[in-house]
Amino acid sequence: MAEPLSLLVPPPAALPAPVRALQTTRRGGVSPAPWDTLNLALHTGDERARVAANRQRLEQELGLAQAVDWPRQVHGTQVVRAEDLQAAQAQGMTLEADAVVTDRPGVVCAVQTADCLPVVMATADGRAVGVAHAGWRGLVGGVLEATLEALHAGRPDAPVQAWMGASIGPGAFEVGPEVRAAFLEQDPGAGAAFVAAGAGRLLADLYQLARRRLERAGVRRVAGGGRCTFREAEHFFSYRRDGETGRMGTLVWIEPLQGDAD
Repeated sequence: MAEPLSLLVPPPAALPAPVRALQTTRRGGVSPAPWDTLNLALHTGDERARVAANRQRLEQELGLAQAVDWPRQVHGTQVVRAEDLQAAQAQGMTLEADAVVTDRPGVVCAVQTADCLPVVMATADGRAVGVAHAGWRGLVGGVLEATLEALHAGRPDAPVQAWMGASIGPGAFEVGPEVRAAFLEQDPGAGAAFVAAGAGRLLADLYQLARRRLERAGVRRVAGGGRCTFREAEHFFSYRRDGETGRMGTLVWIEPLQGDAD
């Protein structure tokens, strides 16, 4: 029998009231090691039936009216609407994207991570939401800015709030000098997010880098951070730590109002 689900949720003030968001942990599913236990990804070597059972359990636990559709992530900057994911899935296709947005109540946006940073965003009026999969390549490429642009479609002046889920922490994310150089080329102040680790290597702070990108794009309310997928092995999958492992999911949606037709 599966253990209880363990979920990471934003503090109450992080996102507007109509919006619900969460990140799964590795706890609460049926997959054996090395995917133990709540692996939500089909591309990791886990059996499809177990992944399907994990996804179904999550959807039932959350009381979702529709199944969650997942994009095929490539560390890029493509943003897709959740409704388009649904339409593609109905035809047996999966769309390539690293961020998902919607303005339809009850429709879930979701991405998967196992060290990269998931960033949830919502307009302050709660009428549009999205989530981005942001590793360092996605951050440099502009995946957060692309997600913000998609959220602002039809509401260009709407302020946006953001919540960062769990990613690899600044004490564990070792990178080469070319990563620092890529960020500095766009933002000279980004150097503060890197510290020397010896032998020409650096430790990078994904949380700080994402905050800088969001703030430079006009997002003034950013919550979350402070967890480490690499160090907290009992709670989170980590590709850098384990190689063969599962994936967590980060979900966001707008709660339908009572009486909504759909």
